[in-house]
Amino acid sequence: MFFFFRPYLSAMRTYDELVALCALNKIFGYHPTLGLELLKEADNPLSLFDGSRTESARHPELFSQLVPAQLEWASRELEKIQSGGFRFLSLLDPDYPEPLRECPEPPLGLYLNGTSSPTEIFGLRPMVGFVGTRDLSAYGKAWCEKLVKSLSEARVQPCIVSGLALGADGVAHRTALECGLSTIGVMATGIDKVYPFQHERLAMDIVRSPGSALLTDYPLDTSPVALNFVRRNRIIAGLTSAVVVVESKNKGGSLMTAKYAVNYDREVFTVPGRLDDVRSAGCNSLIYNQMAQIITDPEQLADDLGLGGPVRHRSPGGSWVTSQAGDPPEVVLQALLTRKYGAGSANIPVALAVQAQRGISPEELMATLHRPYGEILSAVSTLEADGFLTTDLLRRCSLSPQFS
Repeated sequence: MFFFFRPYLSAMRTYDELVALCALNKIFGYHPTLGLELLKEADNPLSLFDGSRTESARHPELFSQLVPAQLEWASRELEKIQSGGFRFLSLLDPDYPEPLRECPEPPLGLYLNGTSSPTEIFGLRPMVGFVGTRDLSAYGKAWCEKLVKSLSEARVQPCIVSGLALGADGVAHRTALECGLSTIGVMATGIDKVYPFQHERLAMDIVRSPGSALLTDYPLDTSPVALNFVRRNRIIAGLTSAVVVVESKNKGGSLMTAKYAVNYDREVFTVPGRLDDVRSAGCNSLIYNQMAQIITDPEQLADDLGLGGPVRHRSPGGSWVTSQAGDPPEVVLQALLTRKYGAGSANIPVALAVQAQRGISPEELMATLHRPYGEILSAVSTLEADGFLTTDLLRRCSLSPQFS
C-alpha cells in the first residue's frame, strides 16, 4: 500500500533521519495516518521539523509539536534505547516487519527487546496471534494449550504473537516457549516497563528465547492506561497472518483485535463455547456473524493455516514429536530435538552431526561444528542422559537405535 516508501528502504537511514522518525512516532502515535501523509510529502523526515507546518485545522496540538525541541527529545530517547539494550525500528527501516508495514495504519516506529536479530524475529516464520479474556476458564486454558501445542507439531512452525496480558495471552506465550516455538509479546507500555508485574519472569524468558521478543510502539517510560491497549491490539492483528480467539466476552480487546484482523484481511479462528457462558459470548458472536472460522480440532487448525499436518513419532521419554510423512531421518530428528530443547539449542547440531557420522568423537565434533570443547561435552552428556545418544568407552558417539 505504501509503495512510495520503497526508495527509502533501499538506502541506509542516517542517524538524524532516525531521530526525526522517532520523534514522529511519539507525536503521531495515536494518529499514524497523519504522520504517514507527512512522510509521503517530505523529501526528508528532518524537513518536517523546520517550523513551517501550518496544518492547524487538523489536530493543531499535533502539528504544533513539529519543532526542533522534539528532535532533542528523540535524540535522548535513542541514547536511552541503546544503553538499555533495546532497538528502535522506524517504518522506513528494512528490518521493520513487512506484514505490519502493509497495513493501512502501521506504527511509525517500533521498540524491540530481544536477543535475536529482527530477521530472526520477523522474517523466518509465519506469525499467528492468540488473544482471549484475562478471566480465562479451565476450558479456555486447556484449549489454548492444545492449539499452541498442535501448531508446534506442524510442518511449518509459526511464531505465536500475543499481548502479554493475564489469562489467554500468558498461557499462549508460556505454552509456545515450552513447545520450542518463538513468541512475540506486544506491550501496551514502554519497552522498559512490564505490565502486568506478574509477567516479569515471562517477559524475561521471552527476551532470552531465540526468535522471540517484546515489542511496542510506545516511548520509554510509558505506563499502562486503557487507551494504550487499542494500539497494542492493532499491532497484534497487523503482524499476523491469522488471529485465534480463545475465549472472549461480548466486549473487550479480543473482539477488537479480531475486528482489526478482519479489516486487515487476516484470517480469524475461534473456539466455540456454551451458550450460557459469558466468557464464550464473544467467540460465539464471531461465529454467528461469520467473522471467524470455528475450531473443532486442534490439528485441523494447522492445516487451515497452511502450516501442514503432523505425523507423530515417539521420543525416548515417551512424548510425541512430529514431522511430515516421508520426511528424511534428519528432519524427523530435528523436529524431535526442537520440541525437546527449543529451536536455538546447541544440542541440535551436535545430535545431527552424530547422525551424519556414527562413532564421531567429541574432538571431531568440536572441529566439525567449530564450537568450544566444553559446550560439546555438555551437549553430548545431555543428549546421552535424555536417550538420544550412546557413547562407548572411547567416548565415540552414536545415535540411539531408534534413530539410527
